[in-house]
Amino acid sequence: MSDRLITGIMKILLNNTKEEFGKEAISVSEMLILKKFSFKMRVIKINGILIPKEKYDFTFIHDGDNVQMIYLMSGG
Repeated sequence: MSDRLITGIMKILLNNTKEEFGKEAISVSEMLILKKFSFKMRVIKINGILIPKEKYDFTFIHDGDNVQMIYLMSGG
């Protein structure tokens, strides 16, 4: 059995950086709050799957997931 399962620590890749959370799973919305990501124009993918904004509260990130958060920028 993995030490992560015993301790309840979840390890993920967030934008290619290893991150740890003290829970077995968190919602996308919770991750945004914990990481203080407040920029509104963003795209979030979990394991390559695009997560619609209206599903942030109901989509969970689990141990071993690869999460990509991409800020959308415009300019002129």
